[in-house]
Amino acid sequence: MEKREKLRQLGRAVIEIEAGAVTDLLERIDDNFIATCEIILKCKGRTVVIGMGKSGHIANKIAATLASTGTPAFFVHPGEASHGDLGMITSEDVVVILSNSGETDEIITLLPVIKRLGIPLIALTGKPDSTLAKMATVHIDVSVNKEACPLGLAPTASTTATLAMGDAIAVALLEAKGFSKEDFALSHPGGVLGRKLLLRVSDIMHLDSRIPRVSGDTLLKDALVEMTNKGFGATAIVDKYNHVVGIFTDGDVRRMLDTGTNIHNTSISKVMNSGCKTISATALAVEAVKKMEDHKINVLLVVNEDNILAGILNMHDLLRARVV
Repeated sequence: MEKREKLRQLGRAVIEIEAGAVTDLLERIDDNFIATCEIILKCKGRTVVIGMGKSGHIANKIAATLASTGTPAFFVHPGEASHGDLGMITSEDVVVILSNSGETDEIITLLPVIKRLGIPLIALTGKPDSTLAKMATVHIDVSVNKEACPLGLAPTASTTATLAMGDAIAVALLEAKGFSKEDFALSHPGGVLGRKLLLRVSDIMHLDSRIPRVSGDTLLKDALVEMTNKGFGATAIVDKYNHVVGIFTDGDVRRMLDTGTNIHNTSISKVMNSGCKTISATALAVEAVKKMEDHKINVLLVVNEDNILAGILNMHDLLRARVV
C-alpha cells in the first residue's frame, strides 16, 4: 500500500511542477511574444520549425499545430538540414528554433547559414544568454525552475513549457488571421469536424429511382409496396409536377392499422402526413441530423427551392457517413 501511495505522490508532484512551469509563462506573453506573432503574420513563405532531440519532437508538434490552424509550417531536423535539407528554406520563410540550452551543436552549426539568408530567426530557449538567444531576431524565454524528473536530467517541464508557448503562438495567429471552423475543416477533411462542416446532404442522399414516391391517388396497398421495394420505411407523396405534398411512414402504417383502414380502397392522400419535414440538398449533413433529432424522425425528404422532390436520406445514411 505504501508503494501505491508513493507512486501517487510522484505522479502528483510531476503534474504540479509542470503546471507551475506553464503558469510561469504568463509573464512572458510580452513584447517578444507579440513581435514573434507579427513576424509570422507578415511572412510570405512558411514557418520552418527546427529542434534537436526532445526539442525536435516538440518542434514537430508545433509545426503540425501551426499548419493545421492556418499558418503554413513544416519541421526540419537540424542533422538533416546540415546535409541538404536547408535547401527547403527560402528567403521568404521564417525560422523558429527550439533549444533548451541554446547551445546545441547541430543548431549552432545552422545559424550562420540562416543569418546569411537574411530571414527572421525566432528562438525559444531556456537560456536568455545563450548563443542561439543572442543571435535570434526575437527570443522567447521558456525557462523553468526545475525539471519534473527527480534526477533533473530528462526534459519534462521544459518541453511542456515550450509546447505550451508554441500553442499560444499558434492560437494567437489563428485568431489574428480570422481562421474559422470551416477553414479548419478544409485542412482536416478526414476528421470528424471535417465531415460535419464539409459534408452536405447532396453528398449522401439517394436519387432518382432510389426515391420512394407515389401520387396522392395511389391506393394504400400500392404505396406499401413502394415503401417495401425502396426500403426506406417511408414514401413521398408528390403531385404531377413532382412537388412534395406529404409523406407516409412505417409509423403511419401502425396508426392506420389501429383504425381499421382498408388498404385496398383507401388512397394515400387520405392518410398521409401533409406537414412533413424536408431539407435542402445544399444543407450540411449535420443539419439533417439536428432536424431528425429535434422532430424525432428517421427519414427526411430532400427538396429544391421550389419544393420539388430531389432525394431522400435516413439516419442510417448519416451513420454510414460518420456524421453522427
